[in-house]
Amino acid sequence: MPTRLSRDFPLFPLALVALPGELIPLHIFEERYKTMMNECLAGEREFGIVWLSDEGLREIGCACAIDRVLERMEDGRMNILARGTRPFRVLERQGNLAYPAGVIEFVYDRPGEADPELVEGAHDAYAELVKRATDRDADEQDLAQMGAYDMAATVDFGLDAKQGLLDLRSENARLRLVTRLFRAALKRLDFVDRAQARARSNGKVRFG
Repeated sequence: MPTRLSRDFPLFPLALVALPGELIPLHIFEERYKTMMNECLAGEREFGIVWLSDEGLREIGCACAIDRVLERMEDGRMNILARGTRPFRVLERQGNLAYPAGVIEFVYDRPGEADPELVEGAHDAYAELVKRATDRDADEQDLAQMGAYDMAATVDFGLDAKQGLLDLRSENARLRLVTRLFRAALKRLDFVDRAQARARSNGKVRFG
C-alpha cells in the first residue's frame, strides 16, 4: 500500500468539495496560493482541497493534481484546472510554510468488492437521471466503467452530499448513497415537470 502519511502537504481550504476524478476550475489570486501552485507545478506535487464549511474545516479532503494551466496573468494570477485524485484526513495543521499546509494521512477503502446489484442499481438510476436532465442516453461503455465517485462528479449535488461521499470508506456504501441521491433528484425533476404543466394550464402551481 502507498505511504499513508505526508508532511508539509499543501492545503487549500475552499467553500467547495472535490471528489476523486472530478475536474475543478480554480482562479488563483492570493499570494500564498500563487506560491503554492507554482511549487506544485515545479515539483509535480498534489495539493489538497478541504471544505471550509460553516462548522469549520472538515477533516476529510481530496488531494488534487493540476491538470493544466488555462491562463497566466502578468501579476501571477492564474486560472487552472485541477483533477481530484484521492481522499485524505488532516491530522495536523502546519504554519511554517508560505501557504497553508498540514500533516495528512491518505485514506483507503476497506477490503471488499463492489456488490454487482448495487452497481447495477446505481448505474440504472444515473442513466435515468442523465436521460431526464439532458435528453440523451448515457454511453453504455462509459457507464460500465463508472464508480460512485465518477457518477457523482458529473452531478451538481450539494456540498453536504459530496462530503458524505468523500467520508465513506466503502464503495458499496457510496453506491447506496449515490443511488438515493439520484432517485431524489429524479423526484425533484418530476415535481418540476408537474409544476410546469400546471402553470401552463392555469397560470398557478397548486400544492396538495
